[in-house]
Amino acid sequence: MEVAVAANHLKFYVDGAWVDPLVPCQRQVVNPATEEAFASVSLGSAADVDRAVAAAKTAFQSYGQTSKAERIALFESIVDAYRPRIDDIADAVRSEMGAHAAFAHSFHAAAAIDTMLRMIEILKTYEFGQLHGTTLIMREPIGVCGLITPWNAPMASVVGKMTPALAAGCTVVVKPSEIAPLSPIILAEIMDRAGVPKGVFNLVNGEGATVGQRIAEHPDLDMVSFTGSTRAGILVAKAAADSVKRVQQELGGKSANIILPDADVEKVAAAGLQRCYVGAGQSCQAPTRMLVHVSQQAKAVRAAKSAAEAFKVGDPRAADTTMGPLASKAQYEKVQNLIAAGIEEGATLVTGGLGRPRGLERGFYVRPTVFADVGRRMKIAQQEIFGPVLSILPYQDEEDAIAIANDTVYGLAGWVYSGDLDHARRVATRLRTGRVYLNGAAPDPAAPFGGYKHSGNGREGGIFGLEEYLEVKALLGSSLPAVA
Repeated sequence: MEVAVAANHLKFYVDGAWVDPLVPCQRQVVNPATEEAFASVSLGSAADVDRAVAAAKTAFQSYGQTSKAERIALFESIVDAYRPRIDDIADAVRSEMGAHAAFAHSFHAAAAIDTMLRMIEILKTYEFGQLHGTTLIMREPIGVCGLITPWNAPMASVVGKMTPALAAGCTVVVKPSEIAPLSPIILAEIMDRAGVPKGVFNLVNGEGATVGQRIAEHPDLDMVSFTGSTRAGILVAKAAADSVKRVQQELGGKSANIILPDADVEKVAAAGLQRCYVGAGQSCQAPTRMLVHVSQQAKAVRAAKSAAEAFKVGDPRAADTTMGPLASKAQYEKVQNLIAAGIEEGATLVTGGLGRPRGLERGFYVRPTVFADVGRRMKIAQQEIFGPVLSILPYQDEEDAIAIANDTVYGLAGWVYSGDLDHARRVATRLRTGRVYLNGAAPDPAAPFGGYKHSGNGREGGIFGLEEYLEVKALLGSSLPAVA
């Protein structure tokens, strides 16, 4: 099977040029559908990060002074350079993390253009200076930013952080996940093709313990934005503390999907399962806990079982595949262990379970799994699984549902379904979570994305994401006569 390999996969992109690592070290990139290595990338060192940060710091002196019009023109050039590479990006994502064909193209590749086009529209009207009384409030770029991104959205996450950073006038050093590094390398090729000024965008591949650690602690970085596990996010925050840099984090989730008794339980249970399984369940905001009134659990179970068993698990390049493999062996083993824990703790296994789907002997494929009668303190109800595993939890009344939904260390997203939108909204206001989807609402790129509690701090998306990369300066007396 032919797979994508980025042209500059053994180099880093620093100061507008493709450069060799200062300390040679390589890692194989494994195709999770075959369990075979198909490419190698270089792993960076602290010295590589220092070189990239120095380039970004120098570039900030001029790029930080650019006008809105100049940044808009730059993004228009990036979009023009991006469009011809959509198929290359989709192919790379399928190969490196197993996304099935349609999802790799629509979400992982093409959606990045919408992110950039939306930021262009925001820039056209955003006021970086506003007069409040006699004081001019200025919003200025925070400076040099380190962007550490995850394997489950290797392109979307880089673009989601890079776009507001560059729109704000910041310069960036990007560390993609070493598990899925090839599509971000293609992005660096796009940035080079678009004529991004040297040093504004820099990319250094590497592992969290080396490149990630150095980015987090680097004294010349003004901000670090991290997406990944809560465990790793805590390490990033601790490393960043000594240099008092801003830390923005989008971490784990254990989202609840509350189906109220006045909803069409069979219809919305099937829809909830579909959303839980997006990206083979490798989504931080996946609604993995379905909360159903005890009197309606049987209906919900039947609907979820039917929806789960309709998934076609297999080769991510096949047109009829609707679920590919998990991204790595480590993730596969984690999910298997949690499925085993659900069985051991007494949850009812409705469908799926341990092992690979029938007919798939290789690849990190997981059986689409549904548990019912899940207790709120079970591991599968508390720990982020990051795989196609749905837990159905019965509740006694609305107060019980809200209590169960909030009974987790996470607070990234939530879902509420009701036949009455006002009813759904009232329940949503009581959930301790950064966003709530009402009655299956579609994602909104302009809406803020981020969490409460152990799901992180700060927000991404739209104006909220832009302002994460801005400092606030007050110019007092701006509307008064000059004082000698």
